[in-house]
Amino acid sequence: MTAFKLLSTTGDQTIDLTHARTIVVGRAVTSDLPIYDPTVSRRHAEVSLIDSGVRVHDLGSSNGTFVNGTRITDSVAVDGDVVTFGKVAFKVLEVTPPKARPAVDTSGFAGRPPPPEATIVRQVAVEEPGALEDKVAARPSGASQLKVEGESVDERQAQKLSLLLDISKELSKQQDVNKLLEKVVDITFKVMNVDRVSILMLEGAEELVPRVSLNRLAEGSGARVPQSIARRAVDERLAILTDNAAADERFKGKSIVMQSVRSAMCTPLMGSEGNVLGIIYVDNMTATNSFGDEDLEFLIAFSGIAAVAIENSRLTEQVQREAVVLSNFQRYFAPDLAEEIASQAEAVQLGGTKRPVVVFFSDIRDFTPMSENMMPDEIATLLTEYFTEMVEVVFENGGTLDKFMGDAIMALWGAPITHADDADRAMRAAIAQQETLAQMNEKWAEQGRQQVQIGIGINFGEVFAGNIGSDRRLEYTVIGDAVNTASRLCSQAGPGEILISEPFYQALKQPPEVEALEPIQLKGKAQAVPIYRVKR
Repeated sequence: MTAFKLLSTTGDQTIDLTHARTIVVGRAVTSDLPIYDPTVSRRHAEVSLIDSGVRVHDLGSSNGTFVNGTRITDSVAVDGDVVTFGKVAFKVLEVTPPKARPAVDTSGFAGRPPPPEATIVRQVAVEEPGALEDKVAARPSGASQLKVEGESVDERQAQKLSLLLDISKELSKQQDVNKLLEKVVDITFKVMNVDRVSILMLEGAEELVPRVSLNRLAEGSGARVPQSIARRAVDERLAILTDNAAADERFKGKSIVMQSVRSAMCTPLMGSEGNVLGIIYVDNMTATNSFGDEDLEFLIAFSGIAAVAIENSRLTEQVQREAVVLSNFQRYFAPDLAEEIASQAEAVQLGGTKRPVVVFFSDIRDFTPMSENMMPDEIATLLTEYFTEMVEVVFENGGTLDKFMGDAIMALWGAPITHADDADRAMRAAIAQQETLAQMNEKWAEQGRQQVQIGIGINFGEVFAGNIGSDRRLEYTVIGDAVNTASRLCSQAGPGEILISEPFYQALKQPPEVEALEPIQLKGKAQAVPIYRVKR
């Protein structure tokens, strides 16, 4: 039976298909194949294996599913075809299943075992990972400060490799970066005879910030790392060994003398893209010439493992943080805006700031008396269809859905992400909502269903904008007089009308044709507010 798989054109994702399972592709974290791309819908498409190839079924995605560049609803792809979800492409590859081994004819071997199917060259027992202490000697041997035993060079090398493997497994268990750095320091003390261990992380472009520093000979944190050694390790990307730091011509910093540094080693923590993450520094204050080449080579290998673990921990924290942000904000923001917010470290912080924002209200006219003559399921169907289309218009124009209030929609532009043309985006959204509703009314009229009209009010002004709630459940909203003015404009707008304020009109870069109306008196304002009706 022919088998297929989908391989992303970037090579970082693979979909293995089986006849027994239908795979849901989408942006939601609950998808069988999550694709975190703003062009991919939460539930984008279904992929399944059939006898003739790969069946691809679109689930009503916003940006479409394509086979070889043609948008499809339901199609079958074969070997070599390209399936694209939004803008993320996968190639269909035929997989040849492994051939079954032919049965061995045992009729001629009566009374004795059949010949073996393969020759076993060597059997080696695989050890289960144990505690690091079990592989670390009580004290260093030879000229090295490593606590590794071995009667020969080869045996000692094998012990070091085994120890590094166990260290890698131990570090991979820790997902919290701070705890991981503490674990690195703890392991360093276990496997090497050193007096002090320090880890400094590079923040920004230049600054080395101490994160963990411990001294075996004294309580509390270790002394400051000599900057002359640390900076050279970072700037020149060098692993450094000095067997008599006070007399070493390369390092003339006063801190070396003041801290009684004798022998020291320092290696940069190199990231996967060649960037320096920080440094690991160790020293001995009690003896010169205490470290050798073997110690430095081991520290270099150890720092490489630690750097990978640090990057993985940071990535895990980022994914977890972004998942929280997306789960809270995907309902309120356009997909690309939600992705942008999720990438910002401060996105899930509580509180907010004052900022100028476009506040947008749209409301169904005379909905309450209209709904009194409708069945509950009819009301639910109408609002579901209406809100789906209206919110999509907001998202398409880069707006933020603040909330639903009965049959009204409140949206924002300029918070939490600001664009130079926020006012124009909101204006385009208002016109698009009225045009989209006209098309929906035509369809509803053909179906003999209730038609609706909406009024829209838009204002521009300074508000408090921020996250209200808890770290796991946030509501992004705005508070201020500008919100009240926008709401009042919406209530004043008749069916099919768009009313805008003077501040909003002045903020438009491409204002539409408008008609000045009588200023309205608002509560708390001494003077009437000038307003305009948008001509369409």
